Amino acid sequence: MIEEHVILVNENDEQIGTMPKLEAHEKALLHRAFSVFVFNDQNELMLQQRAKHKYHSPLLWTNTCCSHQREGESNLEAGKRRLMEEMGFVVDLEETISFIYKAPFENGLTEHEFDHVMIGHFNDEPVINVDEVEAWKWMPIEQVKLDIHEHPERYTAWFKIIFDKFYKHINITK
Repeated sequence: MIEEHVILVNENDEQIGTMPKLEAHEKALLHRAFSVFVFNDQNELMLQQRAKHKYHSPLLWTNTCCSHQREGESNLEAGKRRLMEEMGFVVDLEETISFIYKAPFENGLTEHEFDHVMIGHFNDEPVINVDEVEAWKWMPIEQVKLDIHEHPERYTAWFKIIFDKFYKHINITK
């Protein structure tokens, strides 16, 4: 299996190189990433629980899917690709905001990402990839916000950051 590379970027999201994904996380280098949020018509967010064998944040709840763009791939192309790989469906996505965050993990790895947030709409059930996703659920966005506040240990670092700083941007369906 070929090791996945991430796109290293500067603070303006300009590519400055590539590196194996694990090495970038070991060295805490800034790299491009994306987070997809899929809502249904009831303003519920599709959450996924990360698979138990993930090298960081296993079994934590997070947004519908997230990953890293490949070289030459647009944010929207990457989001649609990963949505199909993880959740088994594709929808039109809309780019919203982007931000830089840094989150160290107990295993010595660090996520240092220039994250592009995309939103889509879907009303059916996903066909999850059990190698990536342990479980999924629809959850009203206000309930998500409350549960993150009451039980932050259940959620990934980037998901909590997005909700804390950018809630108004992802809550566009009201």
